[in-house]
Parts: sequence; structure tokens; C-alpha cells
Amino acid sequence: MSDTPFGFGLPPEEPENGDEGKKKDQQSGGGQGPFGFGPPGAGGPGADNPLAAMFGSMNPNDLGAAFQQLGQMLSYEGGPVNWDMAKQIARQTVSQGTSDGTKDASVGPAERTAVQDAVRLADLWLDDATSLPSGAASAVAWSRAEWVEATLPVWKELVDPVAERVGAAMGDVLPEEMQAMAGPLIGMMRSMGGAMFGTQIGQAVGVLAGEVVGSTDIGLPLGPAGKAALLPLNIASFGKDLGIPLEEVRLYLALREAAHQRLFSHVPWLRSHLFGAVEGYARGIKVDTAKLEDVVGQLDPQNPEQLQDALQQGMFQPEDTPEQKAALARLETALALVEGWVDAVVHAAAKPRLSSADALRETLRRRRATGGPAEQTFATLIGLELRPRRLRDASRLWASLTDARGVDGRDGLWAHPDMLPTASDLDDPDGFVHREQLDFSELDKMLGEAASGSAEKTNLKKDDAPADENKDDDKGDGTE
Repeated sequence: MSDTPFGFGLPPEEPENGDEGKKKDQQSGGGQGPFGFGPPGAGGPGADNPLAAMFGSMNPNDLGAAFQQLGQMLSYEGGPVNWDMAKQIARQTVSQGTSDGTKDASVGPAERTAVQDAVRLADLWLDDATSLPSGAASAVAWSRAEWVEATLPVWKELVDPVAERVGAAMGDVLPEEMQAMAGPLIGMMRSMGGAMFGTQIGQAVGVLAGEVVGSTDIGLPLGPAGKAALLPLNIASFGKDLGIPLEEVRLYLALREAAHQRLFSHVPWLRSHLFGAVEGYARGIKVDTAKLEDVVGQLDPQNPEQLQDALQQGMFQPEDTPEQKAALARLETALALVEGWVDAVVHAAAKPRLSSADALRETLRRRRATGGPAEQTFATLIGLELRPRRLRDASRLWASLTDARGVDGRDGLWAHPDMLPTASDLDDPDGFVHREQLDFSELDKMLGEAASGSAEKTNLKKDDAPADENKDDDKGDGTE
């Protein structure tokens, strides 16, 4: 099947060998993708999805009964995503554990204390590496389930605009006369779409909860503002085969979390800038309505399997519009600058103090390059794939700016989005640094000349003042 950015699709028909084949298909998870609506052979929470089972057994004779049952099951009337279902699926995914066999567990007092101490020490080290003050008012240790609970509100803010646009495109494709006749059916389809979105997003968030080590792994502030968060269980899994003491791994990851907190706390426009790029992408979504109308026009109401086949063939592929390209480029560049700044600042703080700093830095870079949490999440939810080359270039640019202008000059670029490097600047970091040096030299020269001119004028006024006073005195003497 051809996947859309949200992996729409439905399972194939019921096997021809009757109840026995149906039973085998259900036991093997056949007809279900990673989120319960894709190709066969995948497991996960979707394997027990009643929607997939229903569509798998649907035939023309019980079409009415099937939709009646579907309407009862999908009574959800909220937004484009059923977030109650997403939360439930995410929690179920977390409870199943990760592929390495680790199960989620409550965080103990010793782990909480270790995280708090690590964040506190990390903030002290960062004071020498950045001019931005601490942004973490508190430090917390989360279980995977707690990470899901704490980050779902931000996922909702990120995903809803995209899901809304895709859902609207799905509803608008029917001719007006069909929409008038099929009003209740469209409502049920939207509820079904909300359930499909909720299932997929819940699965994605649940899987991500087994990988992330903090609240800022994907370059966005997913947790509450001012709260540095680490996941002790995932930190232990991350450092298990590195041959580096757990204390050093925890401290290095605490440096990254604390650096992100400083940036997002003291650059007030940054969060809205990033989230605005996601909304810009959503506004640019344009579904190929001509293709959809062609498919819908050829559907036979007496042959519902035809609709199922059309869904499987990816009839909801969004077009690659200039608006989307521009929004994704803006988001990708901003995320690269955030990650590059954190990488450069953390390395500056850790290098003199941790013997494992270089190894940990390279491990995290490779993790991202081979499909880390950020790439997987954005590729699944909004079609964005971060390019590791951008992160390395951004880190090199920030390091070069530090050498050329110092910590204060480097961090001063975050004062306004127009001052930040662009995507073309990431292609030529040295050129940007050199140009910035020239621009600031000229600015300093202009300011110096302005200051000198102002001083000369002030001196001239001072020199003229006594003469005027004497002149007034002479006039006064004459009148007397």
C-alpha cells in the first residue's frame, strides 16, 4: 500500500478459506500495519483493533449493519484527532516494553536525586559556556508513562493543524449533492479519521517514549516550561553498551537538557517560531482533489471492497506544494540551529571536564544520523526528515562564531529571528562568520564616528558658552 504522511490505509479482505482462515489471520495480526491500518505482518496495539477486524469482514450484505456498529463505536465528536484514544494506545505501547525487553517502571527516590544533582551540576558548568542564564526552575525524573502524560498537550498542538487540513480535504472531495445525502456518513467517517489519527499518533508517541532521554530530544520543548526532565530507565539503556560510567552519561545528557531549557526560556520568540512553521506546513497541504474525485466517481456503492482497495492504494496523497517546501525548510533550519547551538555549547562545557565528552558527542550525532527520535517522529507525523548534515554545519557555525565574537556575541544572535543564520548560511558557515565580522566592524566604526562627532559638538558648545555669557554681561553693563 502507498502510505500518506499519516499512514492511512485499511486491511485487505477476509481470507477466502472461511472461519479457519479468518482465525489464523487474526492470530497472526494479518492485515494490520504498525498502527493497525497498514500492510500485514505487523503487531502492536493495532493487532487487536476492532476497526480493522470490522473492515476485514465487511461485505455488501452487511454494509448497513457494519456502519451502524461503526457509528456506535466511534461516537467521538471532538477535533481531528481522538486524543483519548491516542493516550490509551500510547500507554498500552509503553506497558508492552521496548524491543530490548526493558519494561517501564516507577522512578525511585535514588534516581530522582541523581537526576536533580546532575541537572544542578550541569547548570553550573553551562554558566561558563553561554551567556544565557539557567532556564530550569526544577529538575524531574520521569518514567516513560509520565513522559507520555506530560508531552501529549504539546503533541496535540503540533499535530492538530496538520490533521485538520487532511481531514478537511477528505470531506471536501465529495460532490455537494453527495455531501447532502451522506451527511451522517461523513460524520462517521470523520470520527473514523479521528480514531485512525489517534491510533497512529498514540503508537508513535508510545514508541518514542521508549527511546527519548529527556523532554527536548526532538529539538522542541515538549514538557512544561522551566522543567528539566530526564528518563533514568532510557538513560541506562542508552549508555548500556558504551563502556562509559552511567554517571558521566547522565551528566552529559543533563547538560543537553539544561542547555535546551536555557535557550527556550530566554529566547521568547523561539517556540512560536518553530510551532508556526508546523502550522505553515499544515496551511500548505493541498490534496490532489482531481484524483480523489476520479476515484470517488468510479466507486460502485454495491461494491464496498472497491473503496477499501482505493484507500489501500493511497488516494489521499498530499501534493508537494511550494508553501509546504518553504515551511519545512524554515522549520528544518530553525531546528538545526537549535540543535547545533546545544551541541556546541554542551561540548564547550563538557570537553574540559569529562573524558568521555568526545565519545558521547559522536554517539548522539550518529544516533540522529541513523534515524533517531527526531527524524522518526517528524517523518511519521508531518513528513519532515531532519538532515544530520545540517546539524553538524550548524554546530560548526556556532563554534566559529564563538571564536570570532565570543560567547556574548554568539548568543546575541538569538535576540531576533532576523539575525539568525539562514539555510544558505549553513552551506557556508565560514562565510557567514566572516561577513558578520565585517558587518560588526563597520557598525563599530559608525558608532565610533557618531560618538566622536557628538563629543566634538559638545566641546564646541562648551567653548562658545563663556563668550555668550560675557556678551550678555556687557549688554547688562551698558544698560545700567
